[in-house]
Amino acid sequence: MITGPSGVGKGTLIEQVRRRIPDLELSVSATTRNPRPGESHGREYFFLDQSEFENQVQAGNFLEHAEYSGNRYGTLRSEVEKRLEAGKSVVLEIELQGARQVREAAPEAELIFIAPPNPEALRKRLEGRGTDDPGSIAARLATAEIELAARDEFAHVIVNDELERAVDELEGVLRNALG
Repeated sequence: MITGPSGVGKGTLIEQVRRRIPDLELSVSATTRNPRPGESHGREYFFLDQSEFENQVQAGNFLEHAEYSGNRYGTLRSEVEKRLEAGKSVVLEIELQGARQVREAAPEAELIFIAPPNPEALRKRLEGRGTDDPGSIAARLATAEIELAARDEFAHVIVNDELERAVDELEGVLRNALG
């Protein structure tokens, strides 16, 4: 399970590590946020409206779920279970609230926190993505402060300051966890 502030590069690191560990599968999360350009339902996320998301929550279909920057995110149990049943190893890319829920539900899960080298680097990454307005960026940065304060809750903290080094470190942690 991999968590860290929005814009820290979780997705990029996971994508790079999955090239090195082809059997590692990424669980596709559900969200109530609107798709960004180029995103499609079932590939980056399962895009649900508020009502659909709440129905899934009430039915107990989420392994974890959380609200982040005004949108809801969650990991559908079925997404993880079908991969595990097929003998695959699964990585979750989730928010801090969800990571805490997974830690409670599955204490054996490997917990990895991705941190920026500094808050200014995070701001530059969020602005550089070009996907969020200034208000959304400010909200994400405020949330990031809270998330960064929680980094000591995690067994592994990887600072994403240099991509290749961070990918090497993440690969090492995951290979060790996979045995």
